[in-house]
Amino acid sequence: MTENQELLKRRLYVSLEEKVEVDNRSIYVGNVDYGSTAEELQQHFYGCGPINRVAILCNKYDGHPKGFAYIEFADRHSIQTAMAMDETLFRGRLIKIMAKRINRPGISTTNRPPMGRGGSAFRGTRGIGKGVFDGSCKPVSRSRTYRRGFYMPY
Repeated sequence: MTENQELLKRRLYVSLEEKVEVDNRSIYVGNVDYGSTAEELQQHFYGCGPINRVAILCNKYDGHPKGFAYIEFADRHSIQTAMAMDETLFRGRLIKIMAKRINRPGISTTNRPPMGRGGSAFRGTRGIGKGVFDGSCKPVSRSRTYRRGFYMPY
């Protein structure tokens, strides 16, 4: 196994405690110029302490940078020095520096039920307003062309 494959395997099987410890040594850098590189960010934060990793996040669809980055330091004391560099100029832009939040497993904004028209998760009740259909009232029978305010081109 090559060194890169071994490093990747070790990174995949990291325990929760190690992830929290890495998050405690990392900072979030916002308003990063889209043309900046990891080497430039590493040079900008050179005086704060030894840096393990610089990650500039990119859009997964087109590969363009999102405008923020994460920097992982070797020790926790480097974060205080880096936080003092908040609102400094980097490539002509004022960067925003904050401590990286701790990722908690199971907390996600994508684990929500689907929202239909009217804010209800129940779909298919054309004549009923908002709320859950409990069977006590019948939907109003109208023709399919009646749906006022609903435009469907195809």
